[in-house]
Amino acid sequence: MSVKIRLQRHGKKGKPFYWVVAADARSKRDGKYLEKIGTYNPNTNPATIDLNLDSAVKWLNNGAQPTDTAKAILSYKGALLKHHLEGGIRKGALTQEQADAKLATWLEAKSGKVDAKKDGLTKAQADAKAKAFKAEQDVNAKRLAAAAKAEADAIAAATPAVEEVAEVEASTEEAPATEENNETTEA
Repeated sequence: MSVKIRLQRHGKKGKPFYWVVAADARSKRDGKYLEKIGTYNPNTNPATIDLNLDSAVKWLNNGAQPTDTAKAILSYKGALLKHHLEGGIRKGALTQEQADAKLATWLEAKSGKVDAKKDGLTKAQADAKAKAFKAEQDVNAKRLAAAAKAEADAIAAATPAVEEVAEVEASTEEAPATEENNETTEA
């Protein structure tokens, strides 16, 4: 029986979530598996990978062949490096302590790169949010200035009309007064 380390799809439509499993090569993609090695969530940025390193190395030592994507995941998490270092230990080229030290330094460097990417992404999001907020403030300031100008123009347009009405009223008040004076002089 040939064993493959591959991805088994879970999750809903458009939101994939994968289990990394060791399965018989003849079984279906989402069918029966021998052991669940970990999970892979490509929906997050960076992708979330939870992998049992010892179990993955055990299956690699037993001859399991990873698929292309599973091989990339195993490489990303250091399972292939650990498998390679264990081969060096079996041949006598390395001691267990040397192999553990090499793996620890590689894992530390890798986690530093991942943390740097996460920090860069959060900084980029914060910058984009600040830029959008600044643009929104500018638009609001322009809108308020336009509204104030329109209101001032409306008041200015209404003021001459009020003055004209006041002049008309004043002239109509003066005219009857002169008529009354004329009547009083006649009487």
